[in-house]
Amino acid sequence: MVGIGPGGPEHRTFKAQQTILDCDTIAGYPPYLESIADLTGGKLLISSGMRQEVTRVREALEAAAAGRQVALVSSGDSGIYGMAGLALEMAQNENYAVSIEIIPGVTAANAAAAALGAPLMLDFCTISLSDLLVPWEMIRRRIKAAAQADFVTALYNPRSKKRIRQLDETVKLFLHYRATSTPVGIVHAAGTVEEKVIITDLAHLLDQEIGMRSMVIIGNSSGKVINHKFFTPRGYVV
Repeated sequence: MVGIGPGGPEHRTFKAQQTILDCDTIAGYPPYLESIADLTGGKLLISSGMRQEVTRVREALEAAAAGRQVALVSSGDSGIYGMAGLALEMAQNENYAVSIEIIPGVTAANAAAAALGAPLMLDFCTISLSDLLVPWEMIRRRIKAAAQADFVTALYNPRSKKRIRQLDETVKLFLHYRATSTPVGIVHAAGTVEEKVIITDLAHLLDQEIGMRSMVIIGNSSGKVINHKFFTPRGYVV
């Protein structure tokens, strides 16, 4: 299980890159395979589209059980909204006698935070607003708890063409507990050549262009923006 980072080769770890080079079979979502094409020449590729994760993982496990060295890649870190958990679960439930190693990667939250400044300097949480696999009411409870507890909050999958209300409801929940001036960072396509960085505030968050490739980071009550950098003070005396 290999996390390939947010997209650009400069954000791959040495361990991730070497693991892919050492394997003879690479499995992944087509755009992820395209982003590592410089590493996959001459290798067997296992590919399937969105919402075909179970099929993709099963094919990777079958290849590994047949004796191949397989790298199943995820963007960011495979253990954070990636394929690692599913692979471990399926290997156990379907009795695949394979050894699974998790290779960490730079997450979208890490890459977005670095582009913005240092917003994750203190306690933070990540929440995905996608309700394809998790009921919205459960996600909503988590959002409310994060807002109430004053966590810096990184939002994955904040909005899509069909899924609009989730981000709207999230902002309403945060406005109940945070000031309208709370800093917010939005990074589109973090860590890629298409990266775009916006720093705004909670009152104007919904005015911005936000999509599935955007990462939204909402500051806590002490968040600051100085010299166009968004950061969270940790409490050092300066």
